[in-house]
Amino acid sequence: MFEPAIAPSGTLLGLLQRGRGDGTLHALAAPRPEALAALDRCVLADPRHDWRIENRSLYYARLYLDLHGGLEAVEAHLFAPEDHLDTEEHRTGLALAVLGHLAAYGRHDALLLLRRYAATGANWAWALDELALRDDDAGLRSLAEPVLARFPQDEEGDAALAGTVRDAFEPRPWRLWAEDQRDAVGARVRAAQEQGSFDRWQRQLRPTGPRPGWSVRAVLDWAQEGYERGADLAGPAARCLAAVAGPEDRPELLAAGRDGAPGARAAVLHHLAAGRDPAVLDLVEAAADGVHPLDSAAAAEASAQGEPYGDVPGAVDRDALHVARAAVTAYLRMCGDDAVARARAWVDRPDLLGAAAGELLAARGEDRDSRLVLGALRTAIRAAGPDAPALGALVDGAGRLGIACAAPVLRHVYRETASSQLRGRTARALAATDPSFASGFAVECLWDCEETTREIAAQHAETADVRVAERLRRLAADPAEEVEVQTAVRNRIGPDLQV
Repeated sequence: MFEPAIAPSGTLLGLLQRGRGDGTLHALAAPRPEALAALDRCVLADPRHDWRIENRSLYYARLYLDLHGGLEAVEAHLFAPEDHLDTEEHRTGLALAVLGHLAAYGRHDALLLLRRYAATGANWAWALDELALRDDDAGLRSLAEPVLARFPQDEEGDAALAGTVRDAFEPRPWRLWAEDQRDAVGARVRAAQEQGSFDRWQRQLRPTGPRPGWSVRAVLDWAQEGYERGADLAGPAARCLAAVAGPEDRPELLAAGRDGAPGARAAVLHHLAAGRDPAVLDLVEAAADGVHPLDSAAAAEASAQGEPYGDVPGAVDRDALHVARAAVTAYLRMCGDDAVARARAWVDRPDLLGAAAGELLAARGEDRDSRLVLGALRTAIRAAGPDAPALGALVDGAGRLGIACAAPVLRHVYRETASSQLRGRTARALAATDPSFASGFAVECLWDCEETTREIAAQHAETADVRVAERLRRLAADPAEEVEVQTAVRNRIGPDLQV
């Protein structure tokens, strides 16, 4: 996975990379060339750890508008020679999404860049999706020939075109082009649409995987075969077991859950956990206990393959680690009192199961578990920093349980995390635990990159701050703003503000 370099949180670049509201406020107060340089750097080198769940494009587009920024740097980045050498979406996706928002705000230069890139760029499909939402019919029709020219008129090219049309995220351009009277455009697109429909029909006629009549053993063998070829089928196999397994199969399932092959064992643990089998918690603990460091030779080989295990020195057996992770995942989905009771006993374990126990208490524990949840939160930060994977659930738990003494830790996570998703969850927890939130972080959250964070801010920000009233009015009038945010804003405007 692509790992961006994130600047310190106290710098303008670091604030903008994180998508914090303070980033916009500091950029507007900074010298304009400095602010635009930092903004360009963020857009040209996507700072998100996971672009699929973190938002930045609207945040950066709004800042370009506020700074009256030009798009020369974005243009140079999109049309650099590297565009055809590095075709990964993360290189140009953020820049194209920013251009899409700018085009929606009426920036004609952004619209022209999107059209040009859709005609000549490597990540043309993304640009075409942006145009499908913002461009007029004439602009989209002008792109038909350059886009279709990417697909040779032979069997291989026609197959690739059919797949592209079938899987298009925004179908509007293809529907327009199908109406074209030219055989080289309309007839070809219509043929691709028909082939895509035929492909879907064929897949439905030839399903892969379990079929009616499969036995428990057949499902377990299927799960193991998937594991051996690198596919994790534990979840699907567990659902199949729910359909085919009866009470008479329980001894076989328990045996597989204790000593089975790793793929089959993972599937059984998911199945037993979903059914709340009385023996599953012991099997989960045994799976976690089964992870041990390898001997020196095996550890060297595993380390060369990139298989470290948390804080355990050296490396561990890949099969045991797979089973332990499956056990922990299955355990986290349990919701009974017995699972919570085990969590209280396991929460101090220095391994995957101990971390999972803290997450489960955060999600399902009682007020008396506040101390354990706070301890798990602090441990996660000490062990893996403010971007630890477990922090989301622990932060939510601190807010759910109203752990007031967790506020200093939550403020640290809010400031330092590079994940805008985690920062939003932390803001929600601070709203429940920190009396200073309304007059502090809630104000800057009105400019945050995540709409859910802006919604929280709209509900809580102290309106005595003159910046809050003006920002709420702007969000209420912005057509690009999410409906949930505007609803929260209007709820505040009614009793608190005079527009």
